[in-house]
Amino acid sequence: MVRYEMPAEVAHHTLCHCTDCRKASGAPAVAWAMAAAGQVTITGAPLTYASSEHGRRLFCGACGTSLFYTNEAVFPGMIDVQSATLDDPDAIPLGAQIQTAERIGWMGHLDDLPAFERYPGPPES
Repeated sequence: MVRYEMPAEVAHHTLCHCTDCRKASGAPAVAWAMAAAGQVTITGAPLTYASSEHGRRLFCGACGTSLFYTNEAVFPGMIDVQSATLDDPDAIPLGAQIQTAERIGWMGHLDDLPAFERYPGPPES
């Protein structure tokens, strides 16, 4: 199992809509909190997938959870942490949405949909 600690003060905290993040996570968007790599303490040994020439996606080999992203060519010395994996994801306020040019169309209209605090149950027949 992989555990980590990171600072509450981060370089940025964004919701990414890019196709690569969506395909790697199976989710419509991924939230990333970026910090200096030296400020993130990782316990355990995450597995690494080379997702591009310089991009590295790190995940827990025990459960498969995506955890980190590094790219020394674009973000030297920094690490992106998938903030939804934090014990308290609300601890770091979200600052922006990025790569919205690649956003799934229906993600731009979520407030127009009915919302339920819990699963609403099976559909009526």
